[in-house]
Amino acid sequence: MIVLSAPTSVLLAGGGSAGHVSPLLSLADALRRRHPDLRVTALGTQEGLEARLVPAHGLELRVVPKVPLPRRPSADLLRLPRRLKAAIDAAGAAIDETGADVVVGFGGYVSTPAYLAARRRGVPVVIHEQNARPGLANRLGARWAQAVATTFSSTSLRGAQRVGMPLRRAVATLDRAATRPEALTQLGLRDGLPTVLVTGGSLGAQRLNEAFAARVAQLSAAGIQVLHVTGLGKEFVAEVPQGGAPYVVVPYLDRMELAYAAADLVVARAGANTVCELTAVGLPAVYVPLPIGNGEQRLNVADVVAVGGGLVVDDAALTPEWVDAELVRLATDAPRLAEMAAAARALGEPAADERLADLVDAAAAHGRGRS
Repeated sequence: MIVLSAPTSVLLAGGGSAGHVSPLLSLADALRRRHPDLRVTALGTQEGLEARLVPAHGLELRVVPKVPLPRRPSADLLRLPRRLKAAIDAAGAAIDETGADVVVGFGGYVSTPAYLAARRRGVPVVIHEQNARPGLANRLGARWAQAVATTFSSTSLRGAQRVGMPLRRAVATLDRAATRPEALTQLGLRDGLPTVLVTGGSLGAQRLNEAFAARVAQLSAAGIQVLHVTGLGKEFVAEVPQGGAPYVVVPYLDRMELAYAAADLVVARAGANTVCELTAVGLPAVYVPLPIGNGEQRLNVADVVAVGGGLVVDDAALTPEWVDAELVRLATDAPRLAEMAAAARALGEPAADERLADLVDAAAAHGRGRS
């Protein structure tokens, strides 16, 4: 029975970026819902977002030294074995002191020492990879993990199964239609107008900010209202013509679910969490992948674009002229937006947190069966 095989203590390893911390916190919530007496501990660093977000979420945080992998020969490369040993020792102490039945890793600096420490102790490992292109830590851990879960079907990891991205409960359970009246009121928007959400995430996106700031008057005059989340410190004054549709500018939103409830179309970057939230709630989107990095943002949207739930615009092509020529036409095409919304929703995985929790329970039962 699942009650008999349920874990008593789980260690969740991940940190550094919101992409690692957000699914960690969502899984923690899912595990605590199904196992109220379960001890859930997070493993992170003192420098990452987890140092603030994990304690604020009511979870215990155990700290390991940050061990970046040098990309070029340097003095840091010579110090790597000593630093990695210290991190493995700290992760091992966390496993021993919490009595962890399972270690769940989300990639990044923290996960490598956690995977290695768990392997030494025979503690089962469950891995979740957020991005379409897996990182080094998860490629390593997948070699001996009990279970490997991915967000996207295109992710190539040994023994992987797609479960989706564990999301915040407020997003995963959002009823957009029921919440829309409250959302419009709270955000200063009007009912009956096509609504575009523009967001570059908590840090904002300069390309999106500049293109839309240059077309405030035109969008408002066209009857398209906009909720523009600029990023902290990047706000601007939107001068709306008299009688025009609202153009609301905010630096940040604590309750993004309200923005999703109000929107008919989203223009955003293509981070894994953003893509998965929008498909889970059934929102069509114009994705503008970051033009730097390893190209993973373009891979993140491959599935949703393939089914017609979104489209991709290159960063350099996202200009005020594109807003005039393409955005206005799309935002006012209700039948097309409805088709895109249905396609996006069909790809969404709002229960990914529960599916990942199932893998954790199964790993705990497997580990206990071997002891």
